[in-house]
Amino acid sequence: MLEEANVAAAGELGAHAGTTAEDVMAWTADVFGDKWIVASNMQDAVLIHLAVRVKPDVEVLFLDTGYHFAETMGMREAVTLAYPRIRVVDARAERSAGEQEAEMGQLYRDDPDRCCHLRKVVPLRRVLSRYDAWVTGVRRADSPARAGTPLIGWDERNGLVKANPLALWSDARLRAYIDHHRILENLLVSQGYPSIGCAPCTARPDPGADPRSGRWAGRAKTECGLHG
Repeated sequence: MLEEANVAAAGELGAHAGTTAEDVMAWTADVFGDKWIVASNMQDAVLIHLAVRVKPDVEVLFLDTGYHFAETMGMREAVTLAYPRIRVVDARAERSAGEQEAEMGQLYRDDPDRCCHLRKVVPLRRVLSRYDAWVTGVRRADSPARAGTPLIGWDERNGLVKANPLALWSDARLRAYIDHHRILENLLVSQGYPSIGCAPCTARPDPGADPRSGRWAGRAKTECGLHG
C-alpha cells in the first residue's frame, strides 16, 4: 500500500540525525515523480526554492481564499516570474468571497472555523486528491501544536504522504536561509507581520508577542484546520 510502503521508508529517512531539508525534498521527488505538489502561502519562497532544485517544473499549491492581502497576491505573481518553469495551482472555494458573504454573511468574523473549512480545507482536499504526496512549510517552531511535526508522515485526513522538510528549522535558521539565498519574501514581513493569513483575520502582533498571535487575534483559534 502507498501509505505503508512510503511511511516505512520515510521513517528510516526521518530517523537519521543528519537528514536535511534537501534530503527530504530529494526523497519526495525521487519517490513520487510528477505526483507531488508543494504548498505555499506566499509568505516566502523557501520551499519553492528548495523544490525547483530537484524539480524545476514543480507544481505549487496556493489557497486563493479571496481574502488575501494585496501584498500576498503580488508575491504570488513575483514567484511565477522568479521561477518561470513552475506551475501555480490555485485552489479556490466553489463560491467566491462575495457570493459566500451574500449567502452566509461575514463568516470570517462570525464563524471563522467554518470560513476556513469552506475556503481552505475543502479546496485543499479537492486539489490534493490528484496527488500522492504534498510538501508543506510546517515547522515545530511555529507553535506548541506543531511541536511533534515529523519530517515525513501520512496525512490521514487527505489520504496521502505529507513531507515537512523544514520541520526542524528554527526561526533563526529560516531567517538565515532567506537572507543568504536572497529568497523572495512577502512585503508584509518587513512591515511586522511574521505570520500571514487572510487580511480580515491577520493583525500585526505586538512587539515581543508570539509571532502567530496576530492570526485570529482576540480569539482562541490558532489553526485554520489544514494541518490537523
